[in-house]
Amino acid sequence: MAIWLGWAVIMLAYQVWVPARLSLQRPDRALEWTPAETTAGSQAGKTYLNEPFLNNHVSWDSEYYLAIAVGSYEDPDIRRVGETLVSGGGGFWPFVIPQNSGSVQPGISLSYAFFPFYPLAIRLFSLPLSLLGLNPIATATLAGVLVSMLGTLAAMLALFELARTELGEAGGLRAAFYLLIFPSSFFLAQVYTEGLFVGLAFSSLALLRRGRRGWAAVLAVLATFTRAAGVALAVPLLLSWVREGEWLELDLDWRQLYFNGLPWKAAGHALVVLGPVLAYMLWRISYYGLAFSRVEEEYFGRGLLSLGYTFIAWSEAFRSLFGTNTQAAAYYAVEFSAILLGFAACIAGLRRHPDLAWFGLLVVFLSFTSGPAQGMHRYVLGAPPLFLFLSRLGQKPAFDRTWMIASTLVMGIMATMFMFDMWAG
Repeated sequence: MAIWLGWAVIMLAYQVWVPARLSLQRPDRALEWTPAETTAGSQAGKTYLNEPFLNNHVSWDSEYYLAIAVGSYEDPDIRRVGETLVSGGGGFWPFVIPQNSGSVQPGISLSYAFFPFYPLAIRLFSLPLSLLGLNPIATATLAGVLVSMLGTLAAMLALFELARTELGEAGGLRAAFYLLIFPSSFFLAQVYTEGLFVGLAFSSLALLRRGRRGWAAVLAVLATFTRAAGVALAVPLLLSWVREGEWLELDLDWRQLYFNGLPWKAAGHALVVLGPVLAYMLWRISYYGLAFSRVEEEYFGRGLLSLGYTFIAWSEAFRSLFGTNTQAAAYYAVEFSAILLGFAACIAGLRRHPDLAWFGLLVVFLSFTSGPAQGMHRYVLGAPPLFLFLSRLGQKPAFDRTWMIASTLVMGIMATMFMFDMWAG
């Protein structure tokens, strides 16, 4: 708890001190599209990114999370793309405007590319924080940072528990600390889903280790409604169910239904295990899921298992490592390092902790094959074997000190890029 509190204070102070001390030369040329999006006036007109309060904690996707939380998926200040989808109306969440209302504009809001639970958590936290007298956007920003940081605390506690059984208390503490200093871990203190997602996902895995499958499934469903990668939690849930042998009860003679109800009980456990999958399927067949697919594919260029696109995109990214654009080379050096480290950590953990390893492997693989060559150093944060692997290596003092220096320096640079609305993944 003390380490987390110190981290939270340092991150808040760092993101005030750095902009007061230096500025960056624009634009950012890390990717093909970033020069046009990182000029001096690139944030003009983006209502949710121009509120002064905690402004250094919002950029890029923060705009959409705040818009959904303060307004709705149909907030008029958010850009739109494509044609309007036909909808039967009604809201999946209580703060979403029904699609057949008169406020709907032509096209699909880009907000639909983002899952609802993080904005919902922001809205819930905003209720008591509204007593501070801040305007709605400032209140939501504060709520978003608090949700992210509290999610990070939950993830640290879960990682400590998961690592302690294998590496002892020192190893558990090291794994939790490495989460805080990973190069992309500055996202855990921003208005981004990473903090909440790792908190829910890692806590679900820790509860599963304790035999609390029902509560683990609840958190898994919430993680799925935070980020699509949460659906992969169905795998450790399934492994737990198979390991305990409850699935064998499904083969009992139907006549036993009248005596002990065991098949019904087993069927109920099966539904619990499939909770994340069912939640994801319900989302995808809803209006919001259909809109999600359209915006992801047409605007952000992402999709499930886009193998061809992935191969082309990452092949070009690899060539950038040896090109004349030093900004692209530096950016992709971090990306490829994260990819290799993520896959290596998950594969290395398959025998030690298959439940964590398969979940982590799916998170890394599904993120990697979603299309565009960007953001992988952020997505691997959702793979717990990464931090157990580093903690195992960190038993050697030389690696521990070296990793802390290297990781913290890179994180500081990436956090600075984010504060100045440059591309940081």
